[in-house]
Amino acid sequence: MCTVERFEYCYISSTLIFSFFSPIHQNIKDKIVASTERDTIHIFRTLHNTTRVFKNKVAVEVVEIERRPGGAKFEDVRHLVSGERGRKVYENGDSDYGIWSAGVTVGLINDIPTCKELIDRLEREVEETVSNLTRVVQVQEQNTVLAKL
Repeated sequence: MCTVERFEYCYISSTLIFSFFSPIHQNIKDKIVASTERDTIHIFRTLHNTTRVFKNKVAVEVVEIERRPGGAKFEDVRHLVSGERGRKVYENGDSDYGIWSAGVTVGLINDIPTCKELIDRLEREVEETVSNLTRVVQVQEQNTVLAKL
């Protein structure tokens, strides 16, 4: 599960999964790049097992079944949410074939880098962030010294 503390790790793992050399169908990679954080949906809320997935026809149908008067049981949606259908999404490239996990971090994925390009980019971004934080700390220290004068 992606919590605030683990957001960066979820982004990295999502990006690696959809990287250039991963065996996931190109249509799905392209769908992710074109997506925003609003292209996800929660399913299984009424079943007390909430999961965030990519918002597609199957996921919307699951939510509609869950919202029926009288509620739904897992058996009512089992055929829609089977792991077999989800796996085939990645193989056949049909994003509406089944449900597939996707968090809000899909909105941060803007390209399909190789693993090397991704790691190089992350390394560069970490160095920039550390450098910027160092400057902020130095300015704060200078302001503290000046305030004491």
